[in-house]
Amino acid sequence: MTDTTAVRVDTPGSPATARLLSEAAGAIDAPDLVLAVSRNGVRTVHTGGSGEPGPVPRELLGYELGSASKPYAGLLLARLVAQGRVRYADRAADLLAPGLPVHPAVRRITLRHLLTHTSGLPGLPADFYPQAVPRWSTDPYGGYPADRVVRAFLRARPRRRPGTRWHYSNFAVSVLGHTLAAATGTPWEVLLHQQVLAPLRLDATRLRPGPEGAEAVGHRRDGTPVPALDTGGFTAAGAVRATPLDLLTFLEAHLEDRPGGPGLRDPTLGAALADVSRPLLRRGLRHAHTHTLTWFHHPSPYGPVLFHAGATLGQQAFLGFRPDTGLAVAATATRRVHRADTFVATAYGLLTETP
Repeated sequence: MTDTTAVRVDTPGSPATARLLSEAAGAIDAPDLVLAVSRNGVRTVHTGGSGEPGPVPRELLGYELGSASKPYAGLLLARLVAQGRVRYADRAADLLAPGLPVHPAVRRITLRHLLTHTSGLPGLPADFYPQAVPRWSTDPYGGYPADRVVRAFLRARPRRRPGTRWHYSNFAVSVLGHTLAAATGTPWEVLLHQQVLAPLRLDATRLRPGPEGAEAVGHRRDGTPVPALDTGGFTAAGAVRATPLDLLTFLEAHLEDRPGGPGLRDPTLGAALADVSRPLLRRGLRHAHTHTLTWFHHPSPYGPVLFHAGATLGQQAFLGFRPDTGLAVAATATRRVHRADTFVATAYGLLTETP
């Protein structure tokens, strides 16, 4: 069952965009699917899926973002830097455990290294896997709490010098979250709400499951429902949940420079939004891949695109925006990713191939 609606009734969405989203949805198999587009603030939202819709419209359900949570962590760090509370070059170990002896490579890891996946840390701590494998398909993270993440960092032995190689790491971004909480004396959940969610008016974005019936239910590939994700001590790397409409609001904030936009209401927020959108590093063969502090950064026929995808045990999310044309794309689906999955490719196509 599908539906395509213009969410802002004062500025109806484009019929052409509605048709485009409907066609794109046909390529994705999931019990619940939302494709949402904003063009200079005018929104068009397509909802559908193979499952029966519930009493709450799909675009108003909270979806697990998984790794698409990282742009929220990046914006938080950038704002704290803009406020002068921390610096990108601050060393994480000095903030987490001042004076504690650590490996020299760990001592050199900065906040920037943690966020940009250049810390030299592995994707996950080595001792994460023994406790996770027995429950890999149900709850791999819940048994690894925050204090264990911090201890794993402080006793780590990075194989590479920080800043020399890009290697995607949920471990590193999780350490960043705990480091910022220690540096500010504020729990991560409270800090994110104060610095990002409340200023951007993201009232339907949270780090924990909402009331029963308010959250989308993830599914395995065979359609079996899975429980809500517990990220354990890896909150900063993947715990954000949001409605597709809130996702558009988050993306639109990165595009706003008009009077009343969040950047103009608060200079530190404006500076942070600009900072996370600026190309910062290159990696890969011939340095072909560009990244900002927190977004993947690719060229397109219509200008650069910035994006991030994420997946959990039973859900997927995609966030992206095109600064030159005011286009933002948010997509969510309630089926676990698989090898032949078309979700990310379809959402990415909407961002890069749409005039």
